[in-house]
Amino acid sequence: MPKTYNIPAKSGMRVPVDVMEKFVRDLFLAAGTPGDHAQHMGVTLTANDLRCVFSHGTRQVGAYVPQMVNGHTNPQPKVTVIEDAPALAILDGDGGLGYFPAHQATEMAIEKALDLGIAAVTTRNHFHFGAAGNYSRMAIANDCVGIVTSSHRYRPKAGASVMSASGVSPLSIAVPTENEPPLILDMASHFLPRDEELMAKFPAAFFKSLGVAAMMHALGGMLTGIWESGFEYSGEGDGAAPHQGALIIVLDIKRFIGVDAFKKEMDRYIDDAHQTEPLPGFDRAELAGGMEVIWEKEQREKGIGVDEHHRGVLEKIADLVNVDSPLAAFENDQF
Repeated sequence: MPKTYNIPAKSGMRVPVDVMEKFVRDLFLAAGTPGDHAQHMGVTLTANDLRCVFSHGTRQVGAYVPQMVNGHTNPQPKVTVIEDAPALAILDGDGGLGYFPAHQATEMAIEKALDLGIAAVTTRNHFHFGAAGNYSRMAIANDCVGIVTSSHRYRPKAGASVMSASGVSPLSIAVPTENEPPLILDMASHFLPRDEELMAKFPAAFFKSLGVAAMMHALGGMLTGIWESGFEYSGEGDGAAPHQGALIIVLDIKRFIGVDAFKKEMDRYIDDAHQTEPLPGFDRAELAGGMEVIWEKEQREKGIGVDEHHRGVLEKIADLVNVDSPLAAFENDQF
């Protein structure tokens, strides 16, 4: 599979948003996913495509659907709340995808934060939960700050580079604004490719990357209980035991400062940044989350840009689960 860059496709076809949502929903339905879960996956993965977060968009059906069909991942998980206190909760994902417990956990964290000012909810016993930004973004719609991280079971190998201890844990922090694009960090812990020459040239970048990753593994992994036994879904194949967890923290802004005043200052800060010189190779000076807003608006109007590889992933899975692909109808809408 070619390396995924989270930027607009340079060539391909344009697929309307509603067509992509339904196509992905149908793929999950054919894999045995309940209707509400299938709809959630269609909307969520398509939303990431719209923002050009293709690494965590509809291409992920290439991994998720076969894992369900092959018995590796529970297609019909029953998410349960195993601890519920005023400012915290713990959810069990029953061996399914992490999207469902993480979404429910974020809803609970928002409700609790609006009541108490701050809340933290963890999830465990599930597989991949997608982009951390799926959940941090939910907080900003409620005038809250969302902080989300996740990790999975892995052990650094003796004799390997210490950088192997970093894993690939994600972190997202979302901060609301009034008129400017919201400030949304949504990243993995790797700042630079693992290359010995780069490590020698920029050691501080690698030390910081390792430090951030270790904290994400501790908070999004060990704290959530991913290493505990007795709650695993008995799937099939390598790595079948659900091995991921997540930590969702929500802060209610009005408990710290007036919401209007806060958003005004955020707008001022982001507008000031827009007046600066962009990074080399870019024609706009944007902070984290800014380009995603621009790309989403463009693709909602024109359709999602789907390149040849992207199309191939979707149609291969459609063949696997006997779903008719709608993509051929858009072959003439090329760019």
